[in-house]
Amino acid sequence: MESRQLPEWMSDLEEEDMAFIKKFLLASGSLKEVAGIYGVTYPTVRLRLDRLIQKIQISDQKESEPYVGLIRRLAVDGKLELDTAKLLIQEYKKIKRGN
Repeated sequence: MESRQLPEWMSDLEEEDMAFIKKFLLASGSLKEVAGIYGVTYPTVRLRLDRLIQKIQISDQKESEPYVGLIRRLAVDGKLELDTAKLLIQEYKKIKRGN
């Protein structure tokens, strides 16, 4: 079997994201079952899945501005508030247009 390279969206994920995906698949996509495995509520698992979906979508977007991509990834990872991320991106684009 030949060695395959991971798709870019997968290589951008953290180990805990990959573990979540594995548990999700082994649970046949049952968020209720995954919630039981993690010992959390269904809404908590749903939020985790939504954030993971956002990470993948951001990774799939071919961002022409690496700075904007970084800000979006930080927001999805919860390291930056969404409103702050939007403000930073808006201000960055204003500066870029002015130059």
